Amino acid sequence: MKNWKRLCGLLSAAALCLGLLAGCAEDSAALSLTVCAGDAPKNLDPIYAVSSSDQTVLEHLYENLMRVTTDVSGEITVTNGVAKSVDQEENHDGTVTYTFKFRGAKWSDGRAVKAGDFVYAWQRLADPANGSPYASILSMVSGYETVRATGDVTALQVTAKNDTTLEVVLNGHYDWFLTQVCTSPATMPVRRDVIETWEAANAPAEQEADQREEEVRETEPPTPWWSDLEKLVVNGPYQVTSATAESLTVTARESYTGGRVGPTELTFRYAGTDEEAWALYEEKAVDFVGSLPDEQVALAAEDETWAPGTELGTYTVLFNCAAGQFADPLVRQSLGLAVDRNALAGAAGVTARPAEGLVPPGTPDGEEDFRDDGALLDNDPEQYDIRCGQARDLLDQAGYESGADLGPLEYIYVDKDSAAAVAQALAYQWRRVLGVELSLRAVTPVELRDALQSGTFTLAAMDLAGVAADAECFLSLWESGSPENIIHYENSAYDTLISIIAGADDGTARMGCLHDAEELLLADMPLIPLYTRITAWKLRDTYTGVCRDPRGWFSFLNVSLWTA
Repeated sequence: MKNWKRLCGLLSAAALCLGLLAGCAEDSAALSLTVCAGDAPKNLDPIYAVSSSDQTVLEHLYENLMRVTTDVSGEITVTNGVAKSVDQEENHDGTVTYTFKFRGAKWSDGRAVKAGDFVYAWQRLADPANGSPYASILSMVSGYETVRATGDVTALQVTAKNDTTLEVVLNGHYDWFLTQVCTSPATMPVRRDVIETWEAANAPAEQEADQREEEVRETEPPTPWWSDLEKLVVNGPYQVTSATAESLTVTARESYTGGRVGPTELTFRYAGTDEEAWALYEEKAVDFVGSLPDEQVALAAEDETWAPGTELGTYTVLFNCAAGQFADPLVRQSLGLAVDRNALAGAAGVTARPAEGLVPPGTPDGEEDFRDDGALLDNDPEQYDIRCGQARDLLDQAGYESGADLGPLEYIYVDKDSAAAVAQALAYQWRRVLGVELSLRAVTPVELRDALQSGTFTLAAMDLAGVAADAECFLSLWESGSPENIIHYENSAYDTLISIIAGADDGTARMGCLHDAEELLLADMPLIPLYTRITAWKLRDTYTGVCRDPRGWFSFLNVSLWTA
């Protein structure tokens, strides 16, 4: 990490080589590209954008401190964004200070991009009043816990030393800070004056909305600050030039100082389903599809050389460990052993794969994959009957003759895609193996969030997505006292491991502790990982250079026409 300045130089050289390599492709100076990365934007506020399609749009409109791109061999790498250099200094108290020096970047209205823009954006992200699902990505920044506990955003140790110098203090060594936090859509800069001007102009409307009934507010949400897309002030390589109900067109900004981009015009066509997106591709209305329908994935899987992408998430059942029966790990372990993940993955569809642990495939472990270390969950179908016998024995040890003695248990889930089918399959398994009476209730995403945050749930299913491509993001959540520990899990040995991980400056030792932490967590079973997903996309053969970030979004900055 101390050699980051040298690494930045190497990455800059790689970016230059990538530009030279583009000589193998047709000059893209006047290239127009039409893609389908999903449906129409639901939220283009960086701290709230959760879908890969929204994050893909943000990736082209805004620029972070660092940038994810591809090197000359096509491998994903990280290079400079707004930051032209980064210095790292270890402090006597164990904290680590990063100092970013900015290049001469400008917003689309001509104003300079300032360090204060990042300070405002990061404070806004950490502020508990804003309820961002990505707030925990800043958990390693000193002062974060104070912000979450008090709401005082000035406690976050992110400081503008001057207009072109940003200082960030971390509470330990985090190898993934530059590559994950400083490239995340959630930490992109936004302008305080832009948001506050909009808020001031819309304050009367907001006050009127607050007086309406709750159901009216839900059906008529207030207009967001980013909604006038053609007037959106951005600092990235593109700005919006056209927005309709069917598409969004962005054009390369002449005032962008971050180097050459690929297409001069990029159009995002909308599609509500993967099937609709594929139909656009077959009609040659688009040249890229971000998610293929199941039929096309199945066809691709017939090719033994095909290597699918992975989604950075694990569909998981969460126990409320503060609830009576689930405070006993024997009960949780019993229910975990009675799960047939192969059957649940089958119910979830062709892209689902039985979970082998909480941390999904595609999460880095140095130069390898975290899951290459082996599966922690037994999914051998020939051993399932044995596991069911063990599940009944554990329930008996916990003092229950039958699962029916646990009482009626409510399982809540968001009714999206295959979630209902999975819920029904899981209820059947638990009833058949243990006699558990499970009541299924579909809820909205807002209702699920509220139940999890308030602790008013017994069992809940959710897609546990990583805020960054690092195992720590899946494991540190469950530390005692963590604001994100919505399952109220407590284990002092686990807390010790997480503390060691947070302070580790040896990458190999850190990864070893992460594997140990996952093993300890799943042995205690405060949650049950069910399945992960693969993904597939398609860029027409006449193009090259698309980059997919492991977190799910795409970049078309290096796309060019391919020539033999």
